Amino acid sequence: MSNWLDTIMVLLALTNLVLLGSSRLAVLIRMAALQGLLLGTLPFLTGGELIVHQWLLAIAALVLKGAVFPWLLSRARKNAEVRREIEPFVSYMVSLAGGLAALIFSLWLASRLPCPANLGSTLVVPLALFTFLTGLFLIISRKNALTQVLGYLAMENGIYAFGLAIAVEAPVLVELGVLLDVFVAVFLMGIVIFHISREFEHIDTGRLSSLKG
Repeated sequence: MSNWLDTIMVLLALTNLVLLGSSRLAVLIRMAALQGLLLGTLPFLTGGELIVHQWLLAIAALVLKGAVFPWLLSRARKNAEVRREIEPFVSYMVSLAGGLAALIFSLWLASRLPCPANLGSTLVVPLALFTFLTGLFLIISRKNALTQVLGYLAMENGIYAFGLAIAVEAPVLVELGVLLDVFVAVFLMGIVIFHISREFEHIDTGRLSSLKG
């Protein structure tokens, strides 16, 4: 079980690096979908007896994160007729270097946090932190509204993984409630992106800021 969990955590780290290093929105959406599929398996691998709680949480995560969210974002991308993130605030090489630094920082910080002994892998907490930081960095460093939404999803993925690691006994309604909140947020963001692209023929938030005042 530990080997499988370690493999999933390594794949999660790789998807974060692709999110930081790629400009193609279709690739970024696929990475977000892959993250959802990987995280959907965590309730079965983090230890403890396989119960209805875990089944509900895993199925909800797999369906929403692995299928529904990517589908909504793909539709938004096609409606906006945009393929790439052009001229981000931070270049992709610098983003990758920052991602590696964030990974090292996450490993260092996790080694100093009091973590439950039944996680199944020492990589769960640091990779959850790394995923959260990756999402935060995407929101700050990218101009495209769709990429910023993907950053929001990555942040939530990190929170989801961290929550599973430290709150195994949390009520299922709380965790499913978080997924529902994210679903509503992504749905609304997709609608906003569609209307922005229809009115202004672009979804560059840097250019939209010039409309203030």
